[in-house]
Amino acid sequence: MTPAHLIATLLGVGHIRPAPGTWGSLIALPYAWLLHVLGGFPLLVIGILVAIPLGWWATARYTAGGPDHDPGEVVIDELVGQWIALLPLSYAAWSMQIPILAMWPGWIAAFALFRLFDITKPLIIGWADRQGGPWGVMLDDIFAGIFAALGVMALAALYHGVL
Repeated sequence: MTPAHLIATLLGVGHIRPAPGTWGSLIALPYAWLLHVLGGFPLLVIGILVAIPLGWWATARYTAGGPDHDPGEVVIDELVGQWIALLPLSYAAWSMQIPILAMWPGWIAAFALFRLFDITKPLIIGWADRQGGPWGVMLDDIFAGIFAALGVMALAALYHGVL
């Protein structure tokens, strides 16, 4: 396996069937937890900023010359989107010095919302998906992660009586 293949498939996780995107999102959770534990919110942000261009590169290499610009086994985009969905939790835990796993309902919401938006592709998420190429592969999950993060914040506001 090439480095691009290992990165694009998250060390082969993308080959798990059925639902490789869901498996990619699931494996993103412990990696996000580890980044948060090691360096808090700032390290998770750095992780995202590194994973986006790395994911673009790996996807471009992995799909070069192939008929499918977004094969199911490419799940580095799910990692990026899932990490974005978890940003509100990481920020709250880091800024208020709360153990990140104490926010376990938020983790479930972030996972469920990200998968919902990634699968249904409403609005700009669908537009990004139709762009094709490695940027399209990455961009729809970035937008799905942003939508999920906003949903996590709205649910937290409702739960805590802010809304």
